[in-house]
Amino acid sequence: MEGPIKCSANYIPLTPISFLDRSAIVYRDSVSVVYGDIKYTWKQTRERCVRLASALAHLGISRRDVVAVLAPNIPAMYELHFGVPMAGAVLCTLNIRHDSPMVAVLLKHSEAKVLFVDYQFLHIAQGALKILSKTKAKPPHLVLISEYDQQVSTRSNTNSSSANLDYDSLLAKGKLDFEIRRPEDEFEPISLNYTSGTTSSPKGVIYSHRGAYLNSLATALLNEMTSMPVYLWCVPMFHCNGWCLTWGIAAQGGTNVCLRNVSAEGIFGNIARHKVTHMGGAPTVLNMIINAPASDQRHLPGKVVVMTGAAPPPPHVLYKMEELGFRVIHSYGLTETYGPGTVCTWKPEWDSLPHDVQAKIKARQGVNHLGIEEIDVKDPVTMKSMPPDAKSIGEVMFRGNTVMNGYLKNVKATEDAFNGGWFRSGDLGVRHPDGYIELKDRSMDIIISGGENISSIEVESVLFSHPAVLEAAVVARPDDYWGETPCAFVKLKDGCNASAEEIIKYCRDNLPHYMAPRTVVFQDLPKTSTGKTQKYLLREKARALGSISKNQSKL
Repeated sequence: MEGPIKCSANYIPLTPISFLDRSAIVYRDSVSVVYGDIKYTWKQTRERCVRLASALAHLGISRRDVVAVLAPNIPAMYELHFGVPMAGAVLCTLNIRHDSPMVAVLLKHSEAKVLFVDYQFLHIAQGALKILSKTKAKPPHLVLISEYDQQVSTRSNTNSSSANLDYDSLLAKGKLDFEIRRPEDEFEPISLNYTSGTTSSPKGVIYSHRGAYLNSLATALLNEMTSMPVYLWCVPMFHCNGWCLTWGIAAQGGTNVCLRNVSAEGIFGNIARHKVTHMGGAPTVLNMIINAPASDQRHLPGKVVVMTGAAPPPPHVLYKMEELGFRVIHSYGLTETYGPGTVCTWKPEWDSLPHDVQAKIKARQGVNHLGIEEIDVKDPVTMKSMPPDAKSIGEVMFRGNTVMNGYLKNVKATEDAFNGGWFRSGDLGVRHPDGYIELKDRSMDIIISGGENISSIEVESVLFSHPAVLEAAVVARPDDYWGETPCAFVKLKDGCNASAEEIIKYCRDNLPHYMAPRTVVFQDLPKTSTGKTQKYLLREKARALGSISKNQSKL
């Protein structure tokens, strides 16, 4: 065929920025963001994002500069997802559960030029900057998002002298006629998301405008979102940019109900108050909901669709959620796949099956969503597909447009992850005869606790630094509340003594608290003939210990 051409009439680089531009017209007077008594319309949200982009440019932010943020699910966090890309910059959302040393490592690695920090985590940011001041790294500008900003959006907090700037004052300096810096190439980076790699080798996952655009639409579709959904933010926006729904809600002109702290009372209260239609959360959040005291529970105004992921949800949790009036959609993915990469798409013929069988099916990871071209279970050495017999275990691998660009400043890790022309997840699973995949084990050194990834290697390195510890290995212990918790198997040096409580306190003093072991077992570690610790035997022992947590109703 002759004559096809590529020009500005038929090709514009894909970017989630366009979602906000459209919603500011189509849904201009509809509520975009709710936080307590504060409400913005889509017209106002776009104006605030444009001012933010303008202000960042005024600070000297250029294309591909990194802008970091340490904040919970508040309006400013949502606005940064658009304002930063509009300035041509790359958004780096940091985990609010990190401590100062980890934040310092990530700020240095990302070379962030600006750091936005919520007042609640200002001490963490200040600690990180103090650490950076002792290195050759240039510290970022610090912008405080104060509590006052979240309550009275038109005035600045005069008590923010501990930071260089405050958020609302920065917005006030922005211009509405700022020319938005859209990507010149849709493969340009839009965000940087860190995995749970060790402090010596953090992995910064690079998302492109194209991938973010496509995964936003795919995630909205797999959540069965029609126009103007009401979405309750229980998934942290710092996790894979809120599983890309920060942008996806804008695509559908929905309402973002922000929630600083996730609790059963807050979930039920906001659902009732705002008539929430959709929400998301790790199995931990689902467990919180089904075990909420009667005083916190409310009658649902309608069916609420809940997307869950991270650790596979226990079947009994899924069953109880359905009983309460929630409709659970199970998805699976990794930071490297922009969050959700698969969905356990429900088939009508399963409706007639017994409830326990339905729950087991729903706990599967399912099939690729529309943004991922292919998912397979392969032999990691031969790259041959494993037979779909629900028994043959292989590595889960992805190919498609919503797979990361690569790891920042880590060519080898990127090449290893893409070896063979597929993204290697490191997760082990099987494929059922109907094509649906099911995970059987996590990659060997990752523990998923409350939706957070914990590197056992990092925990072990701290354990080894204890003066009484000779050997240590950390594995996952199944938990009714957290999904999994770190369980440490420790051998002490001859002549040394240490209690489990002492070991746990030592770890909590040297790690973010959520990474510290909840259990310590003193014993000789089983070894192979070549001296390697046989972790599979330790996993069996940890599994036999059962759950350590009692059900809770608040994170």
